[in-house]
Amino acid sequence: MSEHQKGKSKIVWFILTFFLIASAFIGWIGYQTFIGNNVTEQESHLYIATNDSYEDVLQQLNDRKIVKNVTYFDYAAKAMDYNNSVKPGRYKLNPGMSNRELIRNLRTGNQDPIKFRFQNLRLKENFAALLGNSFESDSTAFSQALNNKELAESYGFTQDNFFTMFIPNTYEIYWNTSPDKIIERFNNEYNKFWTSARKDKAKALNLTPQEVGVLASIVKGEALHIDEMPQIAGLYLNRLEKGILLQADPTVIFANNDFTIRRVLNKHLTIDNPYNTYRYKGLPPGPIMLPSIASIDAVLDYAKHDYIYMCAKDDFSGYHNFAKTQAEHIINARKFQRALDERNIKK
Repeated sequence: MSEHQKGKSKIVWFILTFFLIASAFIGWIGYQTFIGNNVTEQESHLYIATNDSYEDVLQQLNDRKIVKNVTYFDYAAKAMDYNNSVKPGRYKLNPGMSNRELIRNLRTGNQDPIKFRFQNLRLKENFAALLGNSFESDSTAFSQALNNKELAESYGFTQDNFFTMFIPNTYEIYWNTSPDKIIERFNNEYNKFWTSARKDKAKALNLTPQEVGVLASIVKGEALHIDEMPQIAGLYLNRLEKGILLQADPTVIFANNDFTIRRVLNKHLTIDNPYNTYRYKGLPPGPIMLPSIASIDAVLDYAKHDYIYMCAKDDFSGYHNFAKTQAEHIINARKFQRALDERNIKK
């Protein structure tokens, strides 16, 4: 082979080698951009707010170290036209996900719903705070919705008893759902909960579902044990039927807006407030806390008896002594008052 031919062969070999290396490099970049693992273990979810831009998404991916290489994500996102189709939501992040997998979820809006559970809430403000910590809208927006008179009336409630519409349970709701839509979802669940059978039981008590919820909140406030709820519910239903003041201590605590009270005293009973059932006959205008399913069903399936008095047992077990006469009740009350004195519980 001549020197000229050898020179041409070297050039061809060099060009082929260059193209092979370049092709391998391009292939490696393409693999890393679309198929390679890029999602880290730093976060479990990516939250994209309603007004976030594509640049906001990139900034979040970088600041929270959600992906190993933001540049590769950017290449893939633009190739898949995600930069022009950002959708808000809460998206599940699996460590080791590729950009292609992540972007496919983001483009289609394939969100991971919030499993929202609530119970044992005293005030609407507590509920608004919990909602604000769980969803995109803040607690102020939820508080405004929960206290919106027109919204309450549109669902058949008053502003006071609106809280009875929210049935404690676990709900799957998308993170960026608006407060009005979330409340609409709760109303749908409320309507499912109030079956014809439950409505018939309420009607037999001459109570509306809202009134059942209000009474159930008092039962829940009194009862530490679910198995005693039907007994307590029966007592209050007896008092309602006889037109006797309910005289429920939890309503007095609510009326005084002092939830540190452990011993209800005469000074607490004097407050002029429609929630004070020592002064106002019948049910208060709204619930004193969020009623539970157990307390609602305890009212609907109340225990039938003749008791109209009750007092906490002096063993502090959380159970009550029930009485038919005031004389019996006074004996039980004195036992409990002595027990409070022995423990130096004065207020």
